[in-house]
Amino acid sequence: MSAATTRSRTPRTPDRLCVEAVELARAAAEEAAFPGVVGAHVSVVAEGDRVVTHFFESKEPGYRGWRWAVTVARASRAKNVTLDETVLLPGDDALLAPEWVPWSERLRPGDMGPGDLLPTEADDLRLEPGWSGEDAPPPNSVVSTEMAELVEAEDADVTDRVTVPARGSISSVAEELGMRRARVLSRYGLHSAADRWDESFGAKTPMAQAAPASCVSCGFLVAVGGSLGQAFGVCANEFSPADGRLVSLSYGCGGHSEAAVVPAPLRPPPPVLDSMASDEFVLRPAADTGSVPAADAQASDLDLGHS
Repeated sequence: MSAATTRSRTPRTPDRLCVEAVELARAAAEEAAFPGVVGAHVSVVAEGDRVVTHFFESKEPGYRGWRWAVTVARASRAKNVTLDETVLLPGDDALLAPEWVPWSERLRPGDMGPGDLLPTEADDLRLEPGWSGEDAPPPNSVVSTEMAELVEAEDADVTDRVTVPARGSISSVAEELGMRRARVLSRYGLHSAADRWDESFGAKTPMAQAAPASCVSCGFLVAVGGSLGQAFGVCANEFSPADGRLVSLSYGCGGHSEAAVVPAPLRPPPPVLDSMASDEFVLRPAADTGSVPAADAQASDLDLGHS
């Protein structure tokens, strides 16, 4: 082991005069900070030969756990301590801002609003080159050379130049198939979209589990073109929770067009009230019914004051 390595691993001994320069360091911190925010002296650390850093507590609101660090030094064979720098540093328990994340990673579905632009990268995995019938992509495409030059010049005033292909040409067939674009959905993009849609309106959702039938046999299903049409469609039932949404053919709900009609429950007829006659209420049993002896019936008449 070399002598240089041994010295680098040996703890430095703080310079005595630099350690004693606490008031010089405090004055420098108070000059850099607002009045009254420099707290007590916390510690001192040796940074090198005759170079130490004094740490003071920070009482500034919003900087909990931060410390004022003032570095002082002394020249060789000099008795005067000089000031190097003053800075506010976070401590072990300091309140710090969260780590910065690029906007492209912070963006979530539903964050876009009117007027917002979300440019796609030239190497976006969800897209792949289409067939436009031309060697170069249109000038408004992100993969075109013109757009790259305009982006560098911070000028994106480009109009969409669309030419109508001749009937019967390969370009017209490609346009009918939806392929006459600079870029189209890649296989990865198709699978990602299918997995996302199936999670919201697929066969494993509670609504589909309780449905009487799937959407593939529903009259409210509107078919879509392309390869996604083999597994998805658009719901057109205004009473369905998936109205206007792209649903899996294995999805279903209670609004299925062929759902069995539940018979209406029988309702009792309204009550009939006779308000044209009075009802007789018997206060005591009749004597000729045989339910009570005649002597008891006469006694009850006397008790009620009848003669």
